[in-house]
Amino acid sequence: MMKSSLSPFQSLIIVIVSFVIASVVNIYPMGLQASFLRPMALIMVLVFWLIFMPRYVGVITAFGIGIICDLLLDTRLGQQAFAAVIMAFGVRFMGQYIKQLNFSLAWTVAAIALIVFQFALWIVQYITQNIFYSSAIFNLLVSILTWPLVFMPLIRFIKKL
Repeated sequence: MMKSSLSPFQSLIIVIVSFVIASVVNIYPMGLQASFLRPMALIMVLVFWLIFMPRYVGVITAFGIGIICDLLLDTRLGQQAFAAVIMAFGVRFMGQYIKQLNFSLAWTVAAIALIVFQFALWIVQYITQNIFYSSAIFNLLVSILTWPLVFMPLIRFIKKL
């Protein structure tokens, strides 16, 4: 895996700042047509840190970020938190079997994690509200395609072993 070249305090500050920036991207006002192409920025940043900094970002952080997503995006409290926790467990499970992480493997893991998150969210929303947001497939596809835009700036803060 990878190890941080910064102090623990600096690493924590970078993680928090990246989540704040992603939350701004998540709630930035867009037109109705453009909103279908909005990536799941907060979840994408969460996936990045789950993959590359599992020491600082884990299941509890995923739950907290999920609650923040619920509050920011006006979904029922706990729906996105549940989906984020399921996704975090999946990333942790995959992380046990990954010995050498390169860009394409990280992108694949991120794509799988985003798909797991979206499917878990669809299932929870269907069970609790009898609602299925099929338009979220566009958000999922845009998130998978634009994940390198999250990867490239954040990877600068991580150093290979």
